[in-house]
Amino acid sequence: MTTPAANAMTADQLRNSFRDYFAAKDHTVVQSASLIPHDPTVLFNVAGMVPFKDYFVGNEKPPFQRAVSSQKCARAGGKHNDLDEVGRTKRHLVFFEMMGNFSFGDYFKTDAIPYAWDLMTSSRESGGWGFDGDKLWITVHESDDEAEQIWHEQVGVPMERIQRLGDKDNYWQMGDVGPCGPCSEIHIDRGAEFGPDGGPLGDPSGDRFMEIWNLVFMQFNQDANGIRTPLPTPSIDTGAGLERILALMQGVDSVWETDLMQPLIDEACSITGHSYKVGDYDDRASFAMRVLAEHARSATMLVNDGVFPSNEARGYVLRRIIRRAVRFAYLLGTDKLVMPSLVAVAGQVMGGAYPDVTKNMSFITDVIGKEEERFRHTLKNGLAILDGELNDDAEKLSGATAFLLHDTYGFPLELTQEIASEREIAVDLDEFNASMTEQRERAKAARKGGADVEAMDAYREVLEQFGTTDFVGYTDDFADSRVLAILDGPDDDNGNPTVEIFLDTSPFYAESGGQVGDTGSITTDTGTATILDCTFALPNLRRHSARIAEGTVIAGQACTASIDVLRRDAIRRNHTATHLLHYALRHVLGEHVKQAGSMVGPDRLRFDFSHYDAVTSQQIKQIEDIANHETLGNMPTRIFETTKDEAEALGAIAFFGDKYGDIVRVLEAGSTIELCGGTHVRATGDIGTVKVVSESSIGSNLRRIEAITGDASVALLQRDEAMIADAAQLLGTQSDDLIGGVQRKIDEVKDLQDQIKTLRSQLAAGRAEELSEIAVEGVVVTQVDGLAPGDMRELAVAVRQREGIKVVVLIGETDTGGVALVAAVQPGNTKPASLLIKDAAKAVGGGGGGKGDIATAGGKDPSGIPTALGIAAEAVGQVL
Repeated sequence: MTTPAANAMTADQLRNSFRDYFAAKDHTVVQSASLIPHDPTVLFNVAGMVPFKDYFVGNEKPPFQRAVSSQKCARAGGKHNDLDEVGRTKRHLVFFEMMGNFSFGDYFKTDAIPYAWDLMTSSRESGGWGFDGDKLWITVHESDDEAEQIWHEQVGVPMERIQRLGDKDNYWQMGDVGPCGPCSEIHIDRGAEFGPDGGPLGDPSGDRFMEIWNLVFMQFNQDANGIRTPLPTPSIDTGAGLERILALMQGVDSVWETDLMQPLIDEACSITGHSYKVGDYDDRASFAMRVLAEHARSATMLVNDGVFPSNEARGYVLRRIIRRAVRFAYLLGTDKLVMPSLVAVAGQVMGGAYPDVTKNMSFITDVIGKEEERFRHTLKNGLAILDGELNDDAEKLSGATAFLLHDTYGFPLELTQEIASEREIAVDLDEFNASMTEQRERAKAARKGGADVEAMDAYREVLEQFGTTDFVGYTDDFADSRVLAILDGPDDDNGNPTVEIFLDTSPFYAESGGQVGDTGSITTDTGTATILDCTFALPNLRRHSARIAEGTVIAGQACTASIDVLRRDAIRRNHTATHLLHYALRHVLGEHVKQAGSMVGPDRLRFDFSHYDAVTSQQIKQIEDIANHETLGNMPTRIFETTKDEAEALGAIAFFGDKYGDIVRVLEAGSTIELCGGTHVRATGDIGTVKVVSESSIGSNLRRIEAITGDASVALLQRDEAMIADAAQLLGTQSDDLIGGVQRKIDEVKDLQDQIKTLRSQLAAGRAEELSEIAVEGVVVTQVDGLAPGDMRELAVAVRQREGIKVVVLIGETDTGGVALVAAVQPGNTKPASLLIKDAAKAVGGGGGGKGDIATAGGKDPSGIPTALGIAAEAVGQVL
């Protein structure tokens, strides 16, 4: 294999020289962002400017006006897709680095162009790259007179080496929407052996006149309708492909012979037992070596940045990359795993520039190795099916076959298309898409009672790829872990988005056996997630429901997972107390008591049990006494695992709602021994005081008891003491004499009520005398305002008792704004008093009555009182 010259610049040196040059010109050195972009319009960071997009469009103010970076990029999937070209050409890669200098409204073309020329042509000794300026050609956009003028007049490039091209070649845009603008490219003439003369215009393949640096003059923002509006300030975005320039600096023909790719190709040859023919793009084995080398490096960098193989979006692209490489190794007759050793070499090659790759190597190797293992299990059968269908007579591969390979054997459609295209056979995409649609409809119909099939598929994907969660929460409150996957979660009650985070190791207890899930935080180098709850997505696969509190949390990152310790301590107290209450209930109420459900939270515990009658206050006192006797004993708890049979032989009681296997977890706490998978205190004394706060019925022969412990019990005691002290103060006595003070106050109130009753009788008697004096032939019909209905009734009775009075009707506005009506006749009258006010009440918007000699009614419209009095007066004849 052709090797770089001994004094050639290495990849690390080239990267550093670029950053150093622009740092000397007041550019801030910005470290590469993740391959996973914040921009939803692209799958990956496809160019050096993507992390700076918000600065260019004015959405965010940049913290610097000039920047330089060497950005990790990937082009596979979406608008920017080089995957199918990998291995077929001298320079196409999925993963590459884009060196770039950027200006955010600071300098523009008059500085950007000379900077690029100076770095390209200055000597190595002065910090440049030492390219011969006479071999450099320039292209500009067909409308860009200014750039052409700067290249010619300011830099000195002859006009014959400056060419104008259209939008296809010299207009750059990040995607269908976003920043864009005309660009100017620097090309190098590699010599007559690579093609005819004539400059880039006559060399569309770029074999002789190879593009090595693109200067984008960012002037516009394109919206979804293709409309371009000027950016707030013109800016500069340049991109120089590190791998392409490295090949030139090292004097080799292609990127494959550089110090970035050569070690990987050597390893691929070693694994497969095949040799590599430099520059031979027709040799199948050499093509496979290039694919293996490139895809191993790309997969390594993608997994390192948190991309995991899946059937969706960027995870699907990664899966396709890995499986494409494995397929070529398989076709070369390599039965053993190839990716782990290739990934190890990729880590050595990239670890100097990206130390986190070295740090994460074990994890990266595990993820990619498991993906290869899974694919190899089905590859042989899938290829056999495909080979059978792709016979010499086949003109098209059926979509049903392509779907079978995709759905059953894990063949990405693109892989099937690639294999078919090698035999010049097309895939029936219409039939494939119809099969996919049918599958989605079946999945939609399978959704029953809220079980989200898509979510379950995603959970199974996580489980299949990473296995179950390693739970360390019985002993540890925090754990160094890794974020395996992040899925979208449902919006919270306030409409805010949540996510579901999956870890390889977790101290978070997942809700089960009545105990609520833990809360806490997950912290990475780039952000913090607040954990709202922890539940099981699938058996032993913990789902951490979270809200991103700060920055970003990305799958693949190392993290620290920490539970809320104070909350967990409260839960521990309540959970162990639940077992003590169970013991006490059986002791006081009888052995028939069986636990029928529970809820153990940080603030209280709830325990449901079978019992045929209400629990009396005396029984509750006994239950509390037994439970607190156990806590005061401060006996160490013992938690151990044993067989279920052995646990039952020890007398352990199973709790409702827990599922038990052959090996069970047993809790010994004081006098109780029960099966339990929850978290518990170290000794019963840690529980503090157990206080029952309620007891109620929840169904036939089912009771519910609620209790508190620890700080909550202390808080309840303090609250009750404060209430007693306040009550005593209000009564003018001491707390220890509260009952006596209340009794004295009751006696005092009774005495006052008796006095009031006497006074009301005296008042009514005096008022009754006045009203009796206005009687006409023993009849009193009049308006009396300001009295409560009861007082008006007493007044009517008092009037009736006066000599000569036969009928009394009193109507008036009450002390609260309503209307009261009272009618009274002598007890010997055979007609009911209600006849007097039945119709009158309607006049004031009310009603009422009675069957005896006293009738009352009410209304709500005082303006109708005069009418009501008239109606009542007319009704007098009905009772006399």
